[in-house]
Amino acid sequence: MLIGDAQGWLDNFVSFDDRFLERVAAAWPDCMALLPEQPGEDAITINLVDHLAKDAVVRRLCHWVEYQFEPFGLATDGSKYSKGIIDLAVLFDWNREKYLAYECKRLNVVNGGSRSSLATVYVTQGMVRFLTEQYAEHLPVGCMLGYVLDGDVPFAQSRIADAIGNHVPLVLTEGPTPLATIESIARFFTRHTRPTGSQIELRHALLSKP
Repeated sequence: MLIGDAQGWLDNFVSFDDRFLERVAAAWPDCMALLPEQPGEDAITINLVDHLAKDAVVRRLCHWVEYQFEPFGLATDGSKYSKGIIDLAVLFDWNREKYLAYECKRLNVVNGGSRSSLATVYVTQGMVRFLTEQYAEHLPVGCMLGYVLDGDVPFAQSRIADAIGNHVPLVLTEGPTPLATIESIARFFTRHTRPTGSQIELRHALLSKP
């Protein structure tokens, strides 16, 4: 659980996300150059994390970048249990409860000449996990990384907006609202009310396959 000013944590996470995505943009072309035409989500994320972990700027920004980070929940008997696996998480120190989560999803996947947007999966198996606090419990910010495999970012963004609007359980209170582009990364944010009544800001970054 966060201690102190919630707005301060929100500001710190937002500022970090901006700087972190600059390094993601720098690593992205080299990461994707290693992979086949339609790579799997895990392959992309593993190679991206590998590049980021070697980045001198990232090393100064945070304690560690973790692939498949497993946050702990607290049972009624005081024991800990796994709450699932987050694709990518940034840790700022040894405190496992203080992290910035990046859930990664492929978009616009092409198979046999047919394109699947996968925007519904992005919402129901990505964004929703922040709303239920399976991810980012008690934390004010969560992040989504969309891997746009055919390079058509406007199509991906339009389909995501439709999927968000059609999924009532997201309890959308603001957005999708555009954010400034970082290099070639298109960005926007949404705000939501959790079942507990707390607010969470989700920051979305769409990376186009080079």
